[in-house]
Amino acid sequence: MNITNCTPEASVAVKPKTITEKMLVSMTLAMITTLTMLLNSAVIVAICTTKKLHQPANYLICSLAVTDLLVAVLVMPLSIMYIVMESWKLGYFICEVWLSVDMTCCTCSILHLCVIALDRYWAITNAIEYARKRTAKRAGLMILTVWTISIFISMPPLFWRSHRQLSPPPSQCTIQHDHVIYTIYSTLGAFYIPLTLILILYYRIYHAAKSLYQKRGSSRHLSNRSTDSQNSFGSCKLTQTFCVSDFSTSDPTTEFEKIHTSIRIPPFDNDLDHPGERQQISSTRERKAARILGLILGAFILSWLPFFIKELIVGLSTYAVSSEVADFLTWLGYVNSLINPLLYTSFNEDFKLAFKKLIRCREHT
Repeated sequence: MNITNCTPEASVAVKPKTITEKMLVSMTLAMITTLTMLLNSAVIVAICTTKKLHQPANYLICSLAVTDLLVAVLVMPLSIMYIVMESWKLGYFICEVWLSVDMTCCTCSILHLCVIALDRYWAITNAIEYARKRTAKRAGLMILTVWTISIFISMPPLFWRSHRQLSPPPSQCTIQHDHVIYTIYSTLGAFYIPLTLILILYYRIYHAAKSLYQKRGSSRHLSNRSTDSQNSFGSCKLTQTFCVSDFSTSDPTTEFEKIHTSIRIPPFDNDLDHPGERQQISSTRERKAARILGLILGAFILSWLPFFIKELIVGLSTYAVSSEVADFLTWLGYVNSLINPLLYTSFNEDFKLAFKKLIRCREHT
């Protein structure tokens, strides 16, 4: 999201980069861009070609991958060119398009994380009822809502930027922070409100999962499970909603359709008759859940929080930052598009199998 720099008068003087520095910067950023393209493309292809992954929850992940792929294809390359050349050479129109696409796609990527967290919260706290509502149509509506909100957040600057003189051609392509109200509006809508919602949702998800683990750990005899095996199995499957289950199913809610006709007992509980063993396994899974949720939240916060803190500081005219700092914080946010496909698929066995299949197919071609 390249809403960087402040007004020209407040800009900090920058020493021109040497050829070596430009090469190192361009190679590093090009590597990040390429990896972002490859990883998100792999997620999209895996979901599209693997029938087992055709689940509403994975449609949200696929949409996130498409959004992050757009960041890598439409935003990052021009940013590299702009950083290396240290001035804008593509004219006013391309600048306007690039800034708008940049803000829209980055905002949409962040809001996708919020919607995925909301979907997982509903799936684990209201599983049986939400299983009936969790359809492809509902996922599509959520995706459409995310894009609509992103456009409403990113488009307003076009109305006042459209009056800018077209000549001489601009040498800089940045959004000037001369509208404090819009700066507050955009940063709240694009980051601070989604961040707050994500923190609340994952906090509740963790405690719901912890409660489920403890309920399963408190079961002492298999005979007592004849009445609660449905909940026990559902609890185990539900935890896969945020990738902490030992099972490989990607969408847990479909399993509830089978429970009415057959009762399945999780195999790893069959031989655990000692409360101490069950408590140990429960504690292990709680730590695993906390670790994975910590990775998801930590990556998101570390990637985007510094950028949006800078945006508020600069937008409120309290401090000016150099172009190097602004570019670094912008690319720190872009890196989130590289991290997302890793975090949201790496802990899921179905995705791992799909990726292995893609690699084998590529080796045979």
